[in-house]
Amino acid sequence: MPPPRASFDRVRRLLIFALLFSCLRVASPRVERDRAVGLAAERGVSVEVRGGLGAVRALDADTLRIWANAPALHLTVSASPRPFTIRVDNVLPTTRSAPVAGRPLARPTSFEIRVRPEDFTGGRLELDVGDLEPESTPFRFLMYADVQEAIDRVQDVYRRMREAGGRFAICAGDQTTHGGRDELERFELELQTLDMPVYMTLGNHELGRPEVPYHDYFGRGSSSFLFHGARFTLLDSASATLDPEVYDWLDEWLLAGREGLHIVSMHIPPLDPVGVRSGSFASRNEANKLLAKLAAGRVDLTLYGHVHSYYAFSNAEIPAFIAGGGGAIPERMDGVGRHFLAVDVDPRAQSHVTTLVRVDGE
Repeated sequence: MPPPRASFDRVRRLLIFALLFSCLRVASPRVERDRAVGLAAERGVSVEVRGGLGAVRALDADTLRIWANAPALHLTVSASPRPFTIRVDNVLPTTRSAPVAGRPLARPTSFEIRVRPEDFTGGRLELDVGDLEPESTPFRFLMYADVQEAIDRVQDVYRRMREAGGRFAICAGDQTTHGGRDELERFELELQTLDMPVYMTLGNHELGRPEVPYHDYFGRGSSSFLFHGARFTLLDSASATLDPEVYDWLDEWLLAGREGLHIVSMHIPPLDPVGVRSGSFASRNEANKLLAKLAAGRVDLTLYGHVHSYYAFSNAEIPAFIAGGGGAIPERMDGVGRHFLAVDVDPRAQSHVTTLVRVDGE
């Protein structure tokens, strides 16, 4: 006997609701991955990187290796007191550690700490690693995006970045073509010629593999950190949307950065300044919601990738730049070529100056 029509309609509505909900939460698996970044336990050793600002690459009975995605990390290591080696990669060349002192390695963005049994208190060690100078001082950082299939030519970009100088760089996604482990490892290998760390979020091209291994290598897609009085927030917009939980995190970060200089970067911009390339959020209503939130939170600067060209514009009266010149197939006849941004920041004056730096000539 067939089910009553009312029951059939109810089941159909529930299925449609579930489908719509799943579509609205397309980024939710990556939110769960974000939550797990910086947490690990193995063979009687556990570690927590506060805020998920570092990806635990390796952990065993006497070795911990972390990829930093911020200038300063706070680590909590719990273990039976014994000699222990901690290596942190992607750090500032000026990195220090406390209360246990470490040393820089041959590569300027790598740092090593040898922990002794007496450094543990009750089987626990609290350790700060990275930039330990809190004062608000002027600095420069660089921003680029969209390397993709041009990985064989990225050293031209990095050579120009070294010449431009900067404390660190931000890469706003699409480091790879398909997001596979081999491509992520190649991207990391090419970074070895840079004398500065690169803090990242992912782009839509990092979603090309079902397991999305990005988090295992470079950490969270959405995160926030403070550097010399300026707040930086990186958001995972790789699915042309932000997950609802990311909005909750963003509220906290906006509150933390409300009284100082705050710079927000993501891969896909909420609104495309040209508007005819599908180079923006899937929902214009969501784009307006996000920009209204950024404006209310007094964000000072927004930086985007995804569009393979350079644009300087304003969104919600916030200065905005698209710099997708890492080498991926360029926008036709734009005349810009490969490029990146140099941003000079003065946190005390709450000022910033953004300069386009071309790699392929003026």
